[in-house]
Amino acid sequence: MTLPTGTPLLEVLLSPEAEQDLLEIYSYTAANAGQEQADTILGKLEQAILSLENLPLRGNVPPELEIVGITRYREIHVHPWRIIYEALEGVVHVHWVFDSRRDVAGQFAQKMLR
Repeated sequence: MTLPTGTPLLEVLLSPEAEQDLLEIYSYTAANAGQEQADTILGKLEQAILSLENLPLRGNVPPELEIVGITRYREIHVHPWRIIYEALEGVVHVHWVFDSRRDVAGQFAQKMLR
């Protein structure tokens, strides 16, 4: 899926996993805090994702991956979520969005094995 943008410097693409992550975040938040809060959170996440078209290298390499020598991924934060992406020539691939309050290493392992 390509997120709607004006005239992007880079194209930002969501993987099916990232789309599913956003749907799960929205559904969980709507069920537990209401649709208005879910809309607000989804808006903040989408805004952060779209901002990658301008400054894709501003994120850091996730420390859990860097320690095992995987440095191709970067992350930005919209507390408490981590948006994991890969900046390639002309395109930014958003791979996953997950909750940093959970077992981070376990989530990385689970998502990378999908």
